[in-house]
Amino acid sequence: MAVRRIVANLAVDRTDAAKTFYGDVLGMNIAMDLGWIMTFAADGSMTPQISVMTEGGSGTPVPDLSIEVDDLSDIYKKMQAAGFTIEYGPATEPWGVTRFYVRDPFGRLVNILAHR
Repeated sequence: MAVRRIVANLAVDRTDAAKTFYGDVLGMNIAMDLGWIMTFAADGSMTPQISVMTEGGSGTPVPDLSIEVDDLSDIYKKMQAAGFTIEYGPATEPWGVTRFYVRDPFGRLVNILAHR
């Protein structure tokens, strides 16, 4: 037996608000839309991961989600242009990532990062 996939399930009051943040800005594809559930997927294959944290690193709070991207500065500009609130960074961290924190439309703290 092996874990094949891990999915983060976020309780929201409406799925359409997620399309701008996760679809339009982050460029994720809508893999499923049944009205009551909308699933976004990235291109490529990923290894299932779960992180447990006592803090977010560098004195930051623990984010609800971490999303790795290939062009952090592009996503940062798109988040700003779309009016999303940047709460931390961008910062180059001692453990080898550059990242920023942003709130999604539902108030969740999202860590957007790129490895150096």
